[in-house]
Amino acid sequence: MLSLFRPGTSPLHRMPAGPKLVLLVVLVLTVSLLPTAPWGAAVAAAICVIAYLFGGGMPALLLLARQTWALKWVIAFMLIGQLIFLGPVPAVLNTVRVTAAVLLAALLAVTTRVTDLLDALERGLAPLRTVRVDPARVALMLTVTLSTLPVMGRIAHDVREAQRARGARPGVRTFAVPYLVMALKHADELGDALAARGVR
Repeated sequence: MLSLFRPGTSPLHRMPAGPKLVLLVVLVLTVSLLPTAPWGAAVAAAICVIAYLFGGGMPALLLLARQTWALKWVIAFMLIGQLIFLGPVPAVLNTVRVTAAVLLAALLAVTTRVTDLLDALERGLAPLRTVRVDPARVALMLTVTLSTLPVMGRIAHDVREAQRARGARPGVRTFAVPYLVMALKHADELGDALAARGVR
């Protein structure tokens, strides 16, 4: 989680974690609720590009390209499933919207320190104490969820690089098994790390 943050001086880096969290949640919801139409996909892509420009300009756009490439198999699985059930046009348009939403969540992770994000979430969730819910635990859960999205992309990239180094033939079956194993290993390590810090 801590390795996802990239220091910078962009407007998003300088924005406090609380307002930035609200802004990016609104953007993700907007992208997710756009209609399944060509203009909806175009708006989703434009929102994503503009957000990355405010998140660091060209370096952030290069990061966008790398993250998209790392997630290519996950995106491909999603696209194939929707092709089967919805047809080509809705499948492509939905995939563009969902990919934009994932990349916006990744942008929050790379422009915000985990500690700042946790503090902002805990302050925003403080009213939950009235119903005996610990805001710190909820904030941690939400932070882990947001940080998991780009981590899954990085795991996909690592699996592909390892297969390429071994000369393995690319394919869905040869990718899916090691990807699932590495994802479960990451989840197990994260659980152990949280347990070691007293989080149950």
